[in-house]
Amino acid sequence: MVTPLLDRDTLDIEGLERLVEHILKGGVDGLFILGTTGEAPSLSYDLRRELIKRTCRTVAGRVPVLVGITDTCFIESVNLSNYAADCGADAVVLAPPYYFPVGQPELLEYLQHITESLALPVFLYNMPSHTKLCIEPDIVRKAAENSKIVGLKDSSADMIYFHHLQELFKDIPEFSLLVGPEELLAEALLFGGDGGVCGGANIYPQLYVNLYQAAKEKNLDQVAKLHSQVMQISSSIYSVGKYGSRFIKGTKCSLSLMNICSDFMAEPFHRFREPERELVREALQGLGLI
Repeated sequence: MVTPLLDRDTLDIEGLERLVEHILKGGVDGLFILGTTGEAPSLSYDLRRELIKRTCRTVAGRVPVLVGITDTCFIESVNLSNYAADCGADAVVLAPPYYFPVGQPELLEYLQHITESLALPVFLYNMPSHTKLCIEPDIVRKAAENSKIVGLKDSSADMIYFHHLQELFKDIPEFSLLVGPEELLAEALLFGGDGGVCGGANIYPQLYVNLYQAAKEKNLDQVAKLHSQVMQISSSIYSVGKYGSRFIKGTKCSLSLMNICSDFMAEPFHRFREPERELVREALQGLGLI
């Protein structure tokens, strides 16, 4: 889920409430806040806490709420996790700490240490493009021996890696394997993945829910049709602009044009200007969303 903002350190509270209701109306199975699309590393700790509190209050137990706690500081991750537990969140999501290069044995030990201090179940988050570290499959398998680590979201876009994990966990169905890039959702599900964490579900949640259901039912004709719409979003809304932040900008711009929430971006990013907004508007019209 994106983080609706009015300025650098103020939540768009009304927009947040509309966004949560919009996503839940689409039939999703859960919400993940303070991830990459949520611009978490750019938000103050006070704002992160307010987002957790208000999201959990608005969701009110209708679906699980997962909270990103990734940080360079061990203690800050623990503090945020404990606050999320107090607010009624259901699990936390943890990527490797970034900045300092971490060896795989060090990463495993870090996970063993931090889970001792966490009250909630943990989903690992493999995001090598941002953390500069891939959680190697054998480390995932060893980490999963800890009962508090219950799944992994893979945003590497490396389907060989994802299939390797599926093979390692084929006899452990309770460990959830979720794919990040929505362009790979259909493939991941058809080959036994458990689900996806799709940024596009901010905009069009029903599309991804329908694709999930079609893939689980092995309705290949419907999967092909819906996957085509997913790729339409990817090749239009996510392709406006030329920088790596464009998928977040495109998502927030879409929500603004749909009158759901503000498109203010956390620094160092800035919202789309009018030329880009017009391209996003045309894409939304093509999808029948405005």
